[in-house]
Amino acid sequence: MDEPMRLIAIEEHILPPFVRDAWDTAPPPHDPVSAFADGGENGRRLADLGEGRIALMDEQGVDVQVLSLTTPGLHNLSPGVAVEMAQRVNDLIAETCTRHPERFQGLAAIPTPDPDAAPRELERAVRDLGLKGALLCGRTRERHLDHPDLRPLLAKAAELRVPVFIHPQTPLAEVRAANYTGIGETADLALAAFGLGWHYEAGLQWNRLVAAGVFDQLPDLQIILGHWGEVVLFYLERTAAVFERALDLKHPLSHYARHNLYVTGSGMWSDTYLQRCLDIVGAERLLFSTDFPYQYKEGGQPRRFLEQVSLDDEARRGFAHGNWDRLTRDIG
Repeated sequence: MDEPMRLIAIEEHILPPFVRDAWDTAPPPHDPVSAFADGGENGRRLADLGEGRIALMDEQGVDVQVLSLTTPGLHNLSPGVAVEMAQRVNDLIAETCTRHPERFQGLAAIPTPDPDAAPRELERAVRDLGLKGALLCGRTRERHLDHPDLRPLLAKAAELRVPVFIHPQTPLAEVRAANYTGIGETADLALAAFGLGWHYEAGLQWNRLVAAGVFDQLPDLQIILGHWGEVVLFYLERTAAVFERALDLKHPLSHYARHNLYVTGSGMWSDTYLQRCLDIVGAERLLFSTDFPYQYKEGGQPRRFLEQVSLDDEARRGFAHGNWDRLTRDIG
């Protein structure tokens, strides 16, 4: 009987208590969604970096989790606190990977509120700690990822040949007030966050990087989008037509999708969405993820999705682990 295919899940979150405490002391306005990671079953699972987490991985059929700090990360902290938290989080992830080297890898938390420290911490996390890349929660307050202050961080990622995962965070308070209010308190927040606003926010960051010419400047930079491309990827043809008329880029938008973008499903078990992303980015740019613990359900759904999805054996193996192994093979 064949051995089960190795399964690496790349968007699997943690939240150490010291980061939760730092969120409470961050300058206002606060991200309202941070409360969802505080306490309850999700809170316990986010904090667990040992046997409890591994038991749930086994139940899901996941061999390796790539650990990352949950949203909103460190983006809303003051610069000095963000630097301290990044160092502590990355040390903790590295220690966890050392204790369980066959079960965990890591993506670095980055102190983007301090643009000078951000590339230094990424380099330390990769070269000294062995982490595989970085996870950024889109904006740092009013600064989008294409802001000139963050270009050295992106250049460092390209130099180190490590991917940058763009994770959603809640829209700015003024955007929420304009677009996501008036229905009811719970519905407003859900619509602004995991219902829709999160995904527009993350997808917008990808489009802004393209439009700002970041990939023309940094052709080796590799970005990962979750949730099957954060909504905007499904509008690629329309956006591409606009970009072609309005921007002076070296390539069409489809080129950047196939050369600078990887896509993962974030626990959204949809063969339909996967097939659309397969058409856009190609089989070698599909990655697996479960969005632990937020999408965790009993019953082994991640492994079952891998086994049943409409891919040939080569593409299935790439989706399960091969594409991630190749992406992170030559880092440092």
